[in-house]
Amino acid sequence: MTGSQETPSFRLAYVPGATPAKWVRIWNERLPDIPLSLVQVSGPEASDVLRAGEADAGLVRLPVDRTFFSAIPLYTETTVVIVPKDHLITAVDEVTMADLAEEVLFHPLDDVFDWDSPPGEPAFERPATTPDAIELVAAGVGLLIVPQSLARLYHRRDLTYRPVVDAPQSSVALSWPEEATTDLVEDFIGIVRGRTVNSTRGRTAAKTETEQKRPEQRGARQKQAPAKSTGGKPAGRTARGRAGSGGGGKPAKRGKPRRRS
Repeated sequence: MTGSQETPSFRLAYVPGATPAKWVRIWNERLPDIPLSLVQVSGPEASDVLRAGEADAGLVRLPVDRTFFSAIPLYTETTVVIVPKDHLITAVDEVTMADLAEEVLFHPLDDVFDWDSPPGEPAFERPATTPDAIELVAAGVGLLIVPQSLARLYHRRDLTYRPVVDAPQSSVALSWPEEATTDLVEDFIGIVRGRTVNSTRGRTAAKTETEQKRPEQRGARQKQAPAKSTGGKPAGRTARGRAGSGGGGKPAKRGKPRRRS
């Protein structure tokens, strides 16, 4: 090994609210010689980071550009509204969009929801980030609709949240550039899909070997097929034909007693 050779590594980007810890732990157990580094990115910049090759794959929020990225949906989150703890909404277990129609709702520039038209009463400004919007909610200026993971991530003692039963939902996916589907990306796909150690080990080599053998196996089956038909059913039909015409061994033996009588 020369000093110019690089040690293999895997870089996983993740957006706020995504929780890669479980999969990172499994990776470290199965591939201890290949370090996995986490790259925290904001939602809007996740695609650019992956396009630039600054991460091998990412836990991102859908949708993504499917003409460039592959994506495996992982889960869909509950949508909640963040409110001050003394807000009237805290008196109920869940709310609807109609319940929020007269509330001032913030629509930050990094909002994960692609609203056709933001719900509620418009705020006096669009906060730059979700944390900025949460600061304004704490100040009693308005409310904020987010995926539940973001409400937990930015938890404050003076704020709480309630599910919004008919609001849009956000889905988290594992995504990567389709043209950069490396062996390490395949290994991580196996982990998030719950494959066992044995099913992931040697996966790429086994897949390639199988694909190379398939044409030969198909050719072998095609060559064997005529031999089976020549020595099997056609032969049986010929034997039946001889029996029906009175020729052959057994029919002749049955005929002899009849001639003596």
